[in-house]
Amino acid sequence: MRGIQNYDDLPMNWVGDWAGRRAALTPRRTALYDSFTKLSYTYQEMNERACRVGVYLSDTLGLGKGDVLALICRNRIEAIDLYLACGKLGIILAPLSQRLKKPELDDLLGRLKPAVLCHEHQFAGLVATVSLPATVKSVIDLDDEQNLFETVILKTTPREVNIPLAMADVCLYVHTGGTTAVPKICIVSYRQMVWNSVDLLATGVVGLFKNVLITFPFFHIGGWNTFTPLFHGGVPSVLLREFNAGLVLELIHEGRVENFGAVEAMLQFLIAHPKFGDTDFSNLKAITTAAAPCSKAVMQIFLDKGVAVSQTYGMTEAGPSNFAYLARTGSMEELMANAASIGTSMFHCDAKIVDQETGRDLGAGEVGVLCLRSPHNFDGYLDDPVRTGKVIDQDGWIYTGDLAVRDQDGLIAIKGRADNMFISGGENVSPEEIEQALMKHPAVAGAICAGIADPKWGQVPVALVVFHAGHSATGDELKALCRDYLADYKVPKQIKPVAELPLTGAGKLNRTAVAAQL
Repeated sequence: MRGIQNYDDLPMNWVGDWAGRRAALTPRRTALYDSFTKLSYTYQEMNERACRVGVYLSDTLGLGKGDVLALICRNRIEAIDLYLACGKLGIILAPLSQRLKKPELDDLLGRLKPAVLCHEHQFAGLVATVSLPATVKSVIDLDDEQNLFETVILKTTPREVNIPLAMADVCLYVHTGGTTAVPKICIVSYRQMVWNSVDLLATGVVGLFKNVLITFPFFHIGGWNTFTPLFHGGVPSVLLREFNAGLVLELIHEGRVENFGAVEAMLQFLIAHPKFGDTDFSNLKAITTAAAPCSKAVMQIFLDKGVAVSQTYGMTEAGPSNFAYLARTGSMEELMANAASIGTSMFHCDAKIVDQETGRDLGAGEVGVLCLRSPHNFDGYLDDPVRTGKVIDQDGWIYTGDLAVRDQDGLIAIKGRADNMFISGGENVSPEEIEQALMKHPAVAGAICAGIADPKWGQVPVALVVFHAGHSATGDELKALCRDYLADYKVPKQIKPVAELPLTGAGKLNRTAVAAQL
């Protein structure tokens, strides 16, 4: 009998059929609460919806394994229906950000070559401007006046359309932003999604809570990285179409949310909202922050309300989840003492810190580039072997581009981005370090820093800041604050207040736009 050489290449009935398997295990358990419609759905109901959508995709649109379905919409249940249906059929879901403009969408669609484009009616005007590639057979408006999704697609007679898929088959195409190059399209396999869920469950990040709020958008891996492990673990999700501080506080006050992930800006919006002071936080057990280190000042406000706040870390190419800080004692004092730490790598993830120039492994206290290796690494960038080769080596190590340091207890802290650094007077300067210093001022709600040309020093740091409503500070005050935390050469030469920080189409800080404003 010939042995199986690689189970990742072996088609199996359960791969991708998240809805069918979960419904078979816990059909009557609540799967999801939609905060917009105020409707709840069981796993059986979610599977029936996925089957109806799957029949429509297969029989009416003629889609099958390997076809690409592009999606432009907020975090609606229809997006989850499509995700679960695509998993049954091996269709590759390619979520696209509604924040992107026509040139960016044209580029992505041209490379994705989707057979179908689905979009929320709210973005019909944007879609009308896009140059669709010849591969697109159908454009579906999910919620226009005819309401095709509700009146036709979800009225399709359901049947089980699941086909065997291999772990190595592609689940998602996820675009990641860049300021100096076209967006990268990450190839996300079923293996990556399965192992990411396994790691979150094994590490203890998922499964400890009920009613977890999905705050991250589905056009990023963060949204699916929240939903999928919860669905695998049978943990109810709370769906939020887009981040709305007032609604989030209402859900917390009603006791509907025990945990959610956030970036610091989201927490700042919650704190600034008029409802914050009157919100009952007694049922909210924990918040995990991601994307960038969260300031101690923001963390402390939630810790004072009895809500544990800790850092997590990951990236689309290497995770999406790779690190989590898990409290050793469970005390709020411990969380604050280690506020800057992302903890240790997850159960099934290797991590090392290497010298940026030589690749030499570094020890405790030495700042270098964080590299990761796990069974939930991505499968490269779509049709881009050159960029793929720059981020993953032959031994499977992902070069994150993030600067990190390990302390004597083995805990990791992120210090900035290697590729955002600039040189001033022969010294390397990390913009994130300056931004974090500016954020220590109570009036500052957000900051962005970059280097601009200087005849004497080569480059010097400058910054844009956004103030909290009703607050302000002078440039001299902010510079004085920076001098308390930073070497003189890191203190911004100019600090300009602005109404909003410049962002890329993918929603990341756009450092190249800073020079234009200064």
